[in-house]
Amino acid sequence: MKAKNTLPEPSAEARQHSQQLSEKIQRSLNRHPIMRFSQFMQMALYTPGLGYYASGLPKIGEQGDFITAPEVSPIFSRCLARQAMQVLSQLDTPNIIEFGAGQGTMAKDIILELQAQEEPLENYFIIELSADLRERQQFTLKENLPDELYKKIIWLDSLPEKPIPAVVLANEVLDAMPFERIRIEPQQALLGHVQYDESTQQFGWDYHKITDKKLQQFANQLINHIGEVSELGYETEINLNIQPWLRALSDSLSQGLILLVDYGYTRQEYYQPARVMGTLRCHYQHRAHSNPFFYPGLQDITAHVDFTAVAEAAYDSNLKVAGFTTQAHFLMATGLLDMSSDPNMPITEQIRIAQQIKTLTLPNEMGETFKVIALSKQLDVKLMGFNLRDLRHQL
Repeated sequence: MKAKNTLPEPSAEARQHSQQLSEKIQRSLNRHPIMRFSQFMQMALYTPGLGYYASGLPKIGEQGDFITAPEVSPIFSRCLARQAMQVLSQLDTPNIIEFGAGQGTMAKDIILELQAQEEPLENYFIIELSADLRERQQFTLKENLPDELYKKIIWLDSLPEKPIPAVVLANEVLDAMPFERIRIEPQQALLGHVQYDESTQQFGWDYHKITDKKLQQFANQLINHIGEVSELGYETEINLNIQPWLRALSDSLSQGLILLVDYGYTRQEYYQPARVMGTLRCHYQHRAHSNPFFYPGLQDITAHVDFTAVAEAAYDSNLKVAGFTTQAHFLMATGLLDMSSDPNMPITEQIRIAQQIKTLTLPNEMGETFKVIALSKQLDVKLMGFNLRDLRHQL
């Protein structure tokens, strides 16, 4: 697929990689001409060996396409560790389960913080579907942890079969789940599908009437919420994977806490009448754009999270919403400022850390757009991360 002029042209090798995946998606389209966008996104991100998250291409950091909070500063992970400690001490067996551990940076910093605080840890489970990322995690953790701590890490392909007590951590996981694209027009609601144009050799949008009852119900609610739309239409997203994922998580926990960190809004903010283009975003070489069909397999595809939907799915999964706040307030409540205020620190280090804190907490950086939601099971603990500002009433 041809690149937009505003985006860098991939290398010949990268283009060939994308072409292989594109041909695979085309074959799937030939067999099943009606392909929902969520199916395209699943293939673009997770096809073994070819999908964005399943290939060996760099993703995180300067050489990749985006940067995450654990890569910005170890203070982020240390704050998560402090919140986890409050719960781990209440569990019969103190386990942590991390989803999608990236390059292993967050796991490393959390495990080191638990050791520094003399907090016992039985096992640190990492659920990682990407063979490439698993290798990177193993390298990072092997290089930076003593053997007795490294031995506590267990990689899994799926959740433990038997329920265990644990703290579950998922940073920027929900936004990368395949979602559906809805288009509201003055006279109808449509569901986003994908087509392939042989003449231009490009994938593109193809909208069809909604036949799924759940999606139609959502569309009707959306129409009532946003009111009258113009001829240009109103486009948005819905993630149908949140509910089954949380239900599986709940079933795998005998007791514990789920901490989800991601960018998103409450439903009231998410489906504003003015947000006519939705929140679909793609990330390629640190540039954000809205074309999900640009070189499949070479870019990240995401959408903001509807945290009201997360809360509803949690309730339906026998989980309690134990806290909801902005990333800035969560980090400050779990000791961010204490961790960064060492008068003996060289001035250059103080400046570097101050810049990291700005990135993590300022409203125009990660501080307000990113939220933290806590879901608990069989747990009665007032969570420290939500002491400064708890926004559950907005959900």
